[in-house]
Amino acid sequence: MSRTVLVTYASKMGATAEIAAAIGEELRAHGHEVDVRDVSDVDTIERYDAVVLGSAIYIRRWRRTAVHFLRQHLHELRQRQVWLFHSGPVGPDQDAEQPMPGNVRRLAHAIGATPAVTFAGRLEQSTATGFLARRMARGAFAGDCRDWPKIRAWAGDVSAAIGATQRSHWHRPPATRATKHALRPPAGHFLG
Repeated sequence: MSRTVLVTYASKMGATAEIAAAIGEELRAHGHEVDVRDVSDVDTIERYDAVVLGSAIYIRRWRRTAVHFLRQHLHELRQRQVWLFHSGPVGPDQDAEQPMPGNVRRLAHAIGATPAVTFAGRLEQSTATGFLARRMARGAFAGDCRDWPKIRAWAGDVSAAIGATQRSHWHRPPATRATKHALRPPAGHFLG
């Protein structure tokens, strides 16, 4: 069954945006209507049946705009199917699964999203920003490590799940007091 899907992303050097575009292409190939947009350009998710959100992950942190999107649309996301991914590992550890940052894990739990899948990233001298990234782009971490068959296979699985579920069956009960408390950041905690 065809659905309207938002694939949105928070990218730093463009690699996550390209992954989002590939996911969007795969979902379209399976018959879904898909918008692929930078998370900063999304004001509302009202018209979408499902949302795929991806963020670059650096030093075990998601991009601030992606975390803000989850917070801003928390209640609406609870009424939709939501999938998360993050990209970034490069070099010798490119295939290592990256845990979700604590703030993202709490938000994902409140929404009912499954844990984020990790996709390897890309680090090239031409797109590297910041001293550390430029330095890493000259060494063993340089290159495009993205596994396009893995990305497309995951998008195919997402498509099958979207098609198999009616939106009316995706409603979650209201957040409990414990859930609301879990979303409250500890005092002085950086919410990157």
